[in-house]
Amino acid sequence: MSRLTTVLSTCLISIALAGSAAEAAAPPLNKAQKVALKQAIVACKAEAKGKKIAWLSRRKYVNHCVAEALKEHPSIDVIQVLKEHPEMRDLPMDNWDSI
Repeated sequence: MSRLTTVLSTCLISIALAGSAAEAAAPPLNKAQKVALKQAIVACKAEAKGKKIAWLSRRKYVNHCVAEALKEHPSIDVIQVLKEHPEMRDLPMDNWDSI
């Protein structure tokens, strides 16, 4: 096997293993964290609707609002949870920066 093939296969395998390890690193949420997350999402959605924020800007606004509301829960991975949460899927997709 040539050196190039060996190096490329090694890199691909290490990237695949690192990606699967990063995905599995987030611990599941306990009941109190789930309640806090749900309350933050509901409150932030209502606030965005009350401020009459444009539909396309609402996702970014709600994401930032939830991240601010959950600062007191440092064990929650806000970005990962927001991507997977079913109540956040009906909002338009938008790239947003974390805190």
